[in-house]
Amino acid sequence: MSSDLGIPLRQTAAPAASPSAHPADPAGLHAHLAALQGDLRRADASLSRLLSDWPPGQDGDAYVTVLEERAEQARRIYELEYGARTSLWVFQSGANTVAPVPTTLPDTPDTPDTPDTPETSETSDAVAQEAEGSPLEEPMRKDGNPHAAYRVVVDRAFLYEPAALRALDLRLERGHQVRVVDQPLVKLVVADGERALVQLEPGRSMELRPPLVLLATELFEAVWRRSRPYLREDGDLSSTDRRILQLMLSGLTDAATAHQLGMSPRTVQRRVRALMDTAAVSSRMQLGWYAMRNNWV
Repeated sequence: MSSDLGIPLRQTAAPAASPSAHPADPAGLHAHLAALQGDLRRADASLSRLLSDWPPGQDGDAYVTVLEERAEQARRIYELEYGARTSLWVFQSGANTVAPVPTTLPDTPDTPDTPDTPETSETSDAVAQEAEGSPLEEPMRKDGNPHAAYRVVVDRAFLYEPAALRALDLRLERGHQVRVVDQPLVKLVVADGERALVQLEPGRSMELRPPLVLLATELFEAVWRRSRPYLREDGDLSSTDRRILQLMLSGLTDAATAHQLGMSPRTVQRRVRALMDTAAVSSRMQLGWYAMRNNWV
């Protein structure tokens, strides 16, 4: 996980419809509005608890730390992950320059599709320099924290990242819960419900401590409820077809999907056509609805 971690930037798109009801269905609309009202009540309760816990006259610096350097942010992400005792809640998005996805994977070969941008090279050099002479004498771990239960949400931008699917498959192998949302995310990691690191903008993050961390935990729970599983293992679909469907639902083009899966765009199109035939539908939109209704994704 030591990839940049990520909260919804803004609600610019309509919320995803329930897979069990069309958005135009009055019953489905009522259920959706009821869910939004529930989220509003929980947010109001969280704010009330936050205000009641805030000590009068307390300096805000005791609860917030701003990190300006990428190397400092990378090191703090690492410390939060491997220092967690019980849980790690993570939002991941694209444009990972603090810790590009391929560099966080064990035994990662040279990846030709990883852009060698000045920003990425500068960040890697900064992280290496920061690591020299640091208190961490052992090599940086990439095996995950066995003591923490991971819950991870990724967005469409993350699925475009080099080695994104390999990273998510590795998470599933390690027993992490992984889900997907269509709304854009800003990076976030919450450790043990006690510390949260939020990326404010590229190269600048903010660490929250209690009671402010409560806002991050409530936000994570709200997004988690709206997300969908990355891959389901039940049913008759192959893992490849499930990945194709997941990437299609996330809005990736056939070319981008083919690149992530290591196949040709024509193969992707052929498999999508076969899935449409199996579902007895005539469009990809109908296939998406069928897949959601029948737990294909």
